[in-house]
Amino acid sequence: MSEFINNQTLRQEKLKGIIRQLHEGKSVADVQAEFADLLEDVGGDEIVNIEQALVAEGLSPDLIKPLCDVHVAVFRGSLDQQPDPETIPGHPIFTFRAENLAVQRVLNDLAEALEDLKNLPHKPTLARARDLTAKLTVYERHYLRKENILFALLERTGFMGPSKVMWAVHDDIRRGWKALSTLLAADDVVKDPSLETRITEIFEPMAHAIREMIYKEDKILFPASLERLTEADWAAIRTQEEEIGYAYIQAGRQWQPRLDPREAEAATTAEPVIAEGLIPLSVGALTPAQLDLMLKALPVDVTFVDEHDQVRYFSQGQERIFPRSPAIIGRAVQNCHPPQSVDRVQRIVADFRDGRRDVAEFWIQMHGMFIHIRYFALRDADGTYRGTLEVSQNLTPLRALEGERRLLDE
Repeated sequence: MSEFINNQTLRQEKLKGIIRQLHEGKSVADVQAEFADLLEDVGGDEIVNIEQALVAEGLSPDLIKPLCDVHVAVFRGSLDQQPDPETIPGHPIFTFRAENLAVQRVLNDLAEALEDLKNLPHKPTLARARDLTAKLTVYERHYLRKENILFALLERTGFMGPSKVMWAVHDDIRRGWKALSTLLAADDVVKDPSLETRITEIFEPMAHAIREMIYKEDKILFPASLERLTEADWAAIRTQEEEIGYAYIQAGRQWQPRLDPREAEAATTAEPVIAEGLIPLSVGALTPAQLDLMLKALPVDVTFVDEHDQVRYFSQGQERIFPRSPAIIGRAVQNCHPPQSVDRVQRIVADFRDGRRDVAEFWIQMHGMFIHIRYFALRDADGTYRGTLEVSQNLTPLRALEGERRLLDE
């Protein structure tokens, strides 16, 4: 056994050496010639482990990303021999792969439309190119499910580096379709003499990146995921993915996870076991101190009144709008307002309790501030009224915002 482990360690070191040589500038052809025997049977999971190890040793994912396609090119002969992952309709991997088939059809149609636009730059061809570009961006849901659900569960297994590299490539692709959308949105784009060049410069690298990512998913990510994740993990992914949605397809129902009752309950949240001392919430769990800090940090005033019309909580943020004192805790909400507004408060609470409305909102100008005040009815899963949440916010700074700011100020 120790000899096997030593051989595996030596093999991984040699494979890591190949990646390092690529980063030092050695060509794919030279590396393939030098390590031909070693490259014959490299699997997707080995590539995951190699990149993971290099990240753990300090190699930045930002340095791996530009050479990601080069890594795959070196191992492509071996990867081509790997069978595609087999699942059935409804399994998250089947759904991901179905979306990949669909997006390739969209890419082909868009390539044809853009070629027509280059040759016949007029409104009908422009309209089709715009429609297909918008259709391509629906594929965003595919990446969102990968990043926010699949990667999250893989990280619990120690899978970190490859997911960061893939996420960075996703962002490059997003910038590509945004640039294409912006180009095609211009009213006079068909008169632009550089239209053909600009389309080519944007579309071709973006389409290549999407197709290469599909290959990496099939040959590396999905097999590694099936190896690492449990049936309960896949059930949890299936439970959560519909909230984000799908690109071009609807998930099937044929796949049903084989879970015992305890696993089935855990799969509804996909969360780790809640440690002692944490307050379990519908999503996540916090300590009382964390919850208090979070509520204080919100840029709004929050007051909670229970189903018996008694004040039970108010936040103590840095920028309070209305004065509150701890003495009001336990006090009837009707007694916390001036006489001229009690009738309005009474009506809101009565409407909430009787189910006639769920939200009430007002806005006023006070001391140079534009104040937005909202009341929300709180109901449990059965629809039973459990209280009212008052949220007040000074919108003056927000109403003054213009344009956009994407970078953090120094």
